[in-house]
Amino acid sequence: MSQLLKLYLFAYNSLQAFGWTVSLVRILTSFIATNSVNGAYASAGDLICLLQTCAFLEVVHGAIGIVPSGVLFPLMQWSGRTHFLLAIVRQIHEVQEVPAVFITFFAWSLTEVIRYSHHALNIFGGCPFWLTYLRYTTFIVLYPMGLAPGEMWLMYQALQFIKEKNLYVDFFANLPFSYYNFVTVVLLIYPFLWLNLYLHLFKQRRSKLGKHHKKKN
Repeated sequence: MSQLLKLYLFAYNSLQAFGWTVSLVRILTSFIATNSVNGAYASAGDLICLLQTCAFLEVVHGAIGIVPSGVLFPLMQWSGRTHFLLAIVRQIHEVQEVPAVFITFFAWSLTEVIRYSHHALNIFGGCPFWLTYLRYTTFIVLYPMGLAPGEMWLMYQALQFIKEKNLYVDFFANLPFSYYNFVTVVLLIYPFLWLNLYLHLFKQRRSKLGKHHKKKN
């Protein structure tokens, strides 16, 4: 990999790490100041929407082969999160203050601060083991936290408002199902799609942490 490409990847991951750190600080500051979880979207929603939209670059990175992640898993994660954020949370004001938003944003922000920091430092081979350990361990708790009481619970709560508002009725006008039905199906298959990604991360954990233990031995 050329030095220019390394600098680009370092800059991208560093900016994402910084952005998610700001998001995490805003979420926690709002919680401490108000003693409430209801302000998570107001404090960090716009920034998280921007960061998540920009993360499509990771799908591109995998597609053109500058990182070894491939396309499938980055695309699955990006599309799931982006749909959740831009199509549901951003469009339905009634769900923006529910606790599920705080849970999701907290889990995502902490995960991404660790993940992007790890990627950035790893580009030039300067990543400490403790950060690698956190990268391949914290997801065990944070991913289920973001999924069940976070994303899925919020989508379930959003269903009534999707139905009441006839959300995206024009877009689905020529399709044999409504957006309400689409989200219902998404809720049913979400755990199975998520489990595939979750097990993939466990494989990565065994590979990355196993290499370190072999080196020590």
